[in-house]
Amino acid sequence: MDDVPVDAADHDALLDHFLDTHHDWHMWRTWSDDLAYATHKSQTLRIERDHSAPARETAWTVAAYETPVSDRTWHLTATGATPLPMLQDLLIDLADGTAWDTAIGQFIDEASVIAATQPATDAGWTHTFAGRWIHWTAPNGEAGIQFDAFAAQRLNDTLPTWVLWAGPTIDQPTWEITASTRTPSNLLANLTETLTQTCSTHQATTHPSPYAQRHTTSLPAPPAFGQPYGQAL
Repeated sequence: MDDVPVDAADHDALLDHFLDTHHDWHMWRTWSDDLAYATHKSQTLRIERDHSAPARETAWTVAAYETPVSDRTWHLTATGATPLPMLQDLLIDLADGTAWDTAIGQFIDEASVIAATQPATDAGWTHTFAGRWIHWTAPNGEAGIQFDAFAAQRLNDTLPTWVLWAGPTIDQPTWEITASTRTPSNLLANLTETLTQTCSTHQATTHPSPYAQRHTTSLPAPPAFGQPYGQAL
């Protein structure tokens, strides 16, 4: 997958445009010139933008809360080299309500994992198990999705449950997006679809099916090590 350099200024311009066109979001700053924050008027969705983050470090953090004073429900991060189409889709989902569909008490079950990764399945990505991890990998091996069933059981852990990545390998990605256990499956599915479409523009052999065309086949059973998809949220 060819890597397109991403200028940090493009990320800043994208956030500025989002705020200019969505007046229920407001920006505020702290003492640091490197950080900017955008908050939904409900105070339950927040974005942190680190202008100075290197390409492979966290430049975006999105956090969701049940109430303005509750603990964090889910969070997502994106590194400084994350392509603009991925960030555009993320912001669209934050604006249109996709990020609000995780009910308190919901389980991460097989259906949630299938829904989040369906675009990769439709695109014919390789589906493998490696211990506690489930991988969906692009045909050229230079992009993928990782689901950590162990992290899904540890709701307060710092380990990411989901990783979307592109680059030489998952251990040396050019960029990555990580997401916690309760991240809405609809949001993850939209990001997955964009990732597969980005790969298809560089790979003539990859032809992702429209996301609306859902398969109903089940995932193969992962190796047993307790509850594979997590406790109640």
